[in-house]
Amino acid sequence: MKADYMERFGILLDYHGPQHWWPAGSIFEMLIGAILTQNTNWKNVAISLKKLAPFLTPEKMERLEIDELAGLIRSSGFYRLKAQRIRSFLNWYRRYDYDPGKAGAEDGCELRKELLDVKGIGEETADAMLVYAFGKPFFIADAYARRLFTRLGDRVPKTYGALRAQVEKDLPHDLTVYQEFHALIVAHAKTHCRAVPSCEHCPLAAQCESRGALK
Repeated sequence: MKADYMERFGILLDYHGPQHWWPAGSIFEMLIGAILTQNTNWKNVAISLKKLAPFLTPEKMERLEIDELAGLIRSSGFYRLKAQRIRSFLNWYRRYDYDPGKAGAEDGCELRKELLDVKGIGEETADAMLVYAFGKPFFIADAYARRLFTRLGDRVPKTYGALRAQVEKDLPHDLTVYQEFHALIVAHAKTHCRAVPSCEHCPLAAQCESRGALK
């Protein structure tokens, strides 16, 4: 049976409520957070963002020496690599005068290609930036989504792009839906569909083929 992603969206929204993501004080903070969260958890990112607080504008961050930037984001892991990725991203963002409105005025698919050409920006990071900073509806097909849909019994494609396309076919062209669906999946993955699942009271239990089999 074909997965009904909008039905799942509605169930999760009723259960968890609106999430109002991304958790950031500004669009620029969101963009930097999307890079910092690669291969780490949000708790570590939050520590780095707190240390970066005096420099959370593109102009101030560009004036930081690379070693200074790396030291400030040490808690996020791979900090030297991420500092280089931030610098590469800033070099790209300067084309748009650090203005998310100017970037968002571009065609979404073309903007996505540009982001993927930035060293260190992969598909998941690019899609998060597009959805939460640049106002473009792309499904963020991250590990949480893959875990949830696999347990629900979907035929989950092997690649990120194929899973993204599969879900997008069922979603309306509504940015709020894309923003909330990703946030709701993350919330659900942290409360019920964890690595070791907690199935009791799960609102998707009736659809779940793996319920009770994952102990």
